[in-house]
Amino acid sequence: MQTQTAEPVPSAMPATAPGRTPAAWLPIERIDGTHLSYDDFLARYMHANRPVVISNVAGDWPAMRNWTPEHFKQRFGSQPVAIGYDRNMPFDQFIDQVLASSPEQPGPYMYRSFLHEVLPELLPDVIPQNKFAFARRYASPLMLEKWRRPDGYLKLLIGGVGSKFPVMHYDGENAHAAITEIYGDKEFVMYAPEDGQYLYPKKFFPNHSMVDDPVSQDLGRYPLLAKATQYRTILKPGDMIFVPAKWWHAARALSTSISVCTNMLDGSNWGDYVDEVANDEAKKAPRKAWLMRTYLKTAGRLLDVMERLQHNSPALARALVLPGLLAPASAEVAPEPSRRQLRIRIPTN
Repeated sequence: MQTQTAEPVPSAMPATAPGRTPAAWLPIERIDGTHLSYDDFLARYMHANRPVVISNVAGDWPAMRNWTPEHFKQRFGSQPVAIGYDRNMPFDQFIDQVLASSPEQPGPYMYRSFLHEVLPELLPDVIPQNKFAFARRYASPLMLEKWRRPDGYLKLLIGGVGSKFPVMHYDGENAHAAITEIYGDKEFVMYAPEDGQYLYPKKFFPNHSMVDDPVSQDLGRYPLLAKATQYRTILKPGDMIFVPAKWWHAARALSTSISVCTNMLDGSNWGDYVDEVANDEAKKAPRKAWLMRTYLKTAGRLLDVMERLQHNSPALARALVLPGLLAPASAEVAPEPSRRQLRIRIPTN
């Protein structure tokens, strides 16, 4: 039987500034991962585009025992590390600023360090894979190289008290996301896709919101925000939040926080993924975009068949070998991220 556990109450909330209103919110569903099968996760949450917090995941990770701010500072010293899209810092200086962070003077927030690219020595610390965060089609060799992410697109997220991702947003490429908390506490705020009309999307970046603070809201400047239904939760070590495609979200560290993020792609979000990446390509190269769309639609049909075969006839799929190689449908049939040679670079624009 699946069990639902109590939702933590957000704490360490900053005082509401004059002219701002504390947001009303609803809790995000929470379930114990030891009572949730992967097939149930896919059916109830990923394929239903429904958020959930899953507790008791990744308990075997060395990272759960070893990753602390002091560990990173001692291990990497002054080695440069990517903090944002265009910002690098010596790791030890970054950690010092994270530890000094406060709600009044938040320090930097690391959100652009891909493990296989900049810190591959950390990959063994996050195996065996968190089955609920498996990247699925991103791990397929049928993906075009730009989106082929053999390590599950694992990204390191580190921040201190009060630090946060720079903007409320939903992920590009129509991707699902999973964030697994390793150290500290992190608050998540989410809004459903249908409430995007109330979140003041930016003109040239429609997946980014102009709202500066969804928790302490400036309704004078953003009055439509009052019509949106906010969902909120706190992640603690061993918790994973599933953020479905097109769900708006923002995160804020309530204590020094370390987590990893991965994106996920399968038949549930494939169609809009193809449209989004092909439309972006069409702005630069219309003919190439047509070829890309045609290839991805064809690949999608093939992946659908191979995934259904693995689900409906697992013994036959294993005997044929090819379905698991071309369309790895779970972490059980995909190599661990530290066991394969990584040759790609994740684009940063």
